[in-house]
Amino acid sequence: MPIYEYECQKCKKVTEAWQNVSDEPLTSCPDCHGSLKKLISSSSFQLKGGGWYADGYCSSKQGKCESSAPASGGCGKETASCPCAS
Repeated sequence: MPIYEYECQKCKKVTEAWQNVSDEPLTSCPDCHGSLKKLISSSSFQLKGGGWYADGYCSSKQGKCESSAPASGGCGKETASCPCAS
């Protein structure tokens, strides 16, 4: 369930609410009963470290490697058609 952030237009307090995507947005501040405005916040989802998204895009069928390979070591795929292969 996503967490949405709202800012009160009257007292400027930011409120968080766990809501389903289908739920109606909040309209009233729980503290001062002022009007709420939904905020756009950044996601906490981050891809870090190794894994399929970092080094799993090298394909010998296509003849190219779409990964962002580091300067040393390549993408880890040792096929002749991969430009990262050493």
